[in-house]
Amino acid sequence: MTLKELSLFYHLCEETHLCNLSKKLGITQSAISLAIQSLEKKIGEPLFDRIGKKLVLSEKGRLFYEKTYPHFEALKEAQLFFSHNALAGNLKIASSKTIGEYLMPSIVYDFRLSHPDVEICKTIQNSASIIAMVKNGEIDIGFIESSCEVKEIHKEVIAYDELIVVSSDKALHNARCYIDELFDKKWILREKGSGTREVFLEALGESAKALPLFLEFSEFEEAKTLLLRYQNAITCLSRVVVEKELKRNELFEVNLKNISLKRPFYLIYHKDKYASKLFSEFKRFVLEASSDRQ
Repeated sequence: MTLKELSLFYHLCEETHLCNLSKKLGITQSAISLAIQSLEKKIGEPLFDRIGKKLVLSEKGRLFYEKTYPHFEALKEAQLFFSHNALAGNLKIASSKTIGEYLMPSIVYDFRLSHPDVEICKTIQNSASIIAMVKNGEIDIGFIESSCEVKEIHKEVIAYDELIVVSSDKALHNARCYIDELFDKKWILREKGSGTREVFLEALGESAKALPLFLEFSEFEEAKTLLLRYQNAITCLSRVVVEKELKRNELFEVNLKNISLKRPFYLIYHKDKYASKLFSEFKRFVLEASSDRQ
């Protein structure tokens, strides 16, 4: 049954003469009759008794009215709500570690301030997992730190980031090293699937094969704890992750020769994703907010 059929049914409950209702609504009597007949066919019994020129609710009609009218009113209220509210609904997003902890929190907060009827369900995963989630339709939008060449996925650059090699050994900061000169250190890297790890190893080229991996980590605080405790520990992280430690001279950037560790941050979504008003506005907001933070 359709909302139009239900609406005509409720109108007929109040105005029992087809002729009068036809004039009131500006539609033909035959159109009203066809809609009611269609509704009665779906119910399986007449909803009205035809008494003279009047339509009077039957026993089944009264029961139908009682059971359906509250739901119809709720639907009308929802329809009115969505027609008068520019943005409402639920958005599912996933961000990789650096983006999720250092870029997205303030963006999501500001967006919710502007659009209180929107709910944003967010999670933090590594880039490989997010790509799979977007491909499988599990989330609406993903934010990743590595490139994505999956044909079903559209990507847009939202910001640029700088990776740096860091250590608590100040002597390394005062030197300028080739990467292989650091292979005697205890290298700790993010887990496989991490965008940070992928970009770093790609930048090393053939040298990546010889990099001695001592330990993997998934949490930034875990890595910083190890770096601060052990001078021979070394890693590659986004500058924003260790910004405070660098300013306090607790950690030091290791300057590398012949290696650039600049990388883009990407917004990704499925190419078949419907661009709803909420989806489009959130995407626009992220692009604008990310640009302002550069």
